[in-house]
Amino acid sequence: MKATGIVRRIDDLGRVVIPKEIRRTLHIKESDPLEIFTDRDGAVIFKKYSPMGELGDFAGQICHALNKTTGQLVAICDRDAIVTAAGNGHRTIAEKPISKELELTLNARTLYSAPIDAPGIAPIGNDSDYQVEIAAPILSEGDILGGVLFLGQSGQKATTDVEKKLAQTVALFLGKHMEN
Repeated sequence: MKATGIVRRIDDLGRVVIPKEIRRTLHIKESDPLEIFTDRDGAVIFKKYSPMGELGDFAGQICHALNKTTGQLVAICDRDAIVTAAGNGHRTIAEKPISKELELTLNARTLYSAPIDAPGIAPIGNDSDYQVEIAAPILSEGDILGGVLFLGQSGQKATTDVEKKLAQTVALFLGKHMEN
C-alpha cells in the first residue's frame, strides 16, 4: 500500500470524500462502483469495481477459443483495461489500460470495424504494435461493460465478416451472462 499523506474524516453519515487528485489519477468518475476490502490490520481498501474482472478465467477461455478458431489476437476489455487476451502478442497488451480512443469507440455502442484504407485505433495507447480491427461492445442492462476485440499488427488487415459476427456473438453472450 502506498501512503498519500492525505487524511479525511468520516462525516456523521459514515461518508468519506475521496480527493479529486486521487479520483483523477485512478480514473474514478461520479457514480463509478467501488468494491470495499478490509484486512486484519484494520485497513479499508477501495478498489474500482469491474464486473468483467469477475469473468477473468471464463473470458480467458473464450479468448483462447476465438484465437484457436481464427488465428487472430483476441482480447476482452472492461471500461478501463484489457482483462484478458489470447494469441501472438497477448502478453504485451494484457492488463494494460485501454486507450481513450478505444473507450470512446466502445461508448458509441456499435460494432467498430477498422477502415480498409486507414489504420485501426490503438488498443492501449501509442506504444502498441497492434491496432483494433474489430471492437464489439459488451452491453448489459443498457450499460457498457467492455468489449470483445480482434487485434492486428499495424498495416495488416486480416479480419473478415466471420470475425465480426464472432465478436458480436461473444459480446452478446457475455452481456446476457452478466445480466444473470
